Amino acid sequence: MIARIEQRFGTRLLLRTTRAIALTSEGQAYLRGARRILADMTEVEQGIADRGVPRGRLRVSAALGHGRLTVLPLVVAFSERYPQVLVDLSLGDEVVDILGGQADVALRFGPLADSPLSARHIGDTGQVVVASPRYLARHGTPRQPEDLARHNCLRFNFRRAAPDWPFRRDGEVFSLKVKGSIECSSGEALAQLALLGAGIARIGAFTVNEAIAQGELVPLLEAYNPGDREPIHAVFAGGAAMPARVRVFVDFLVEHHRL
Repeated sequence: MIARIEQRFGTRLLLRTTRAIALTSEGQAYLRGARRILADMTEVEQGIADRGVPRGRLRVSAALGHGRLTVLPLVVAFSERYPQVLVDLSLGDEVVDILGGQADVALRFGPLADSPLSARHIGDTGQVVVASPRYLARHGTPRQPEDLARHNCLRFNFRRAAPDWPFRRDGEVFSLKVKGSIECSSGEALAQLALLGAGIARIGAFTVNEAIAQGELVPLLEAYNPGDREPIHAVFAGGAAMPARVRVFVDFLVEHHRL
């Protein structure tokens, strides 16, 4: 059967050796599409059978820090309201392929790229510059943004992360290029690095509010905070065939999500 499909497409789907079988990139694309079609058929059949009653497995993807601090409590409350929905939660900072069937709903930060997916705005988060008392005792406390040139600044390494940090002075927003010895894809990991005294980080306030309240991290340069906000969206495959469990979960996020 595989050979007939490969002949029809004119390309290999599997790489075969005497020891192993592996998918080619075309085979991976074919597998993702097949899984998506099967999942769509299952959802349509369940939707007809359930007549709109939320039930079944709901695959949710969220960033590690946001998921642990904000999404987990919401999942508990959602499960109490909809006990027939099994919430399959994955926490990580990679961008999952919703159309490829890797998740039903993904929570994403920042501007969204154009795509056939649907999105609903569920909140915003501000940014704060922080460091540990131990780091500040060793290296001094920056009093104005330009002082950061003499400090080890911990930055995000993903593609959409801006290389500069924004500040506001006398009503004007400006950006400064910062540098440091460590970059990371996770806001929670950057917060942990700051807690360990590795340097100064600029991250979502929700990630470090507790550490600031306990004195483990110190907010810096607040007089120059530009007050920028990063939007948070729930992203999903919409349309008439959208399962009831996806619809009610997104509605629940819009109603209850708080940072």
